[in-house]
Amino acid sequence: MINVIVTLVVIGVLLWLINTYVPMAGSIKSILNAVIVIAVVLWLLKVFGLLQGVNLG
Repeated sequence: MINVIVTLVVIGVLLWLINTYVPMAGSIKSILNAVIVIAVVLWLLKVFGLLQGVNLG
């Protein structure tokens, strides 16, 4: 459980750093944020056993 929390904090900090310090167009940031959020949600579902049959690594 601690691994999940630490991973979520690290992903959140990295996403914040990218959004704050990397200059890119707003539309690209929105797409990047959406992709990362979807990937994290799928990873969480897999970690908690609610998503079977998807290989996310």
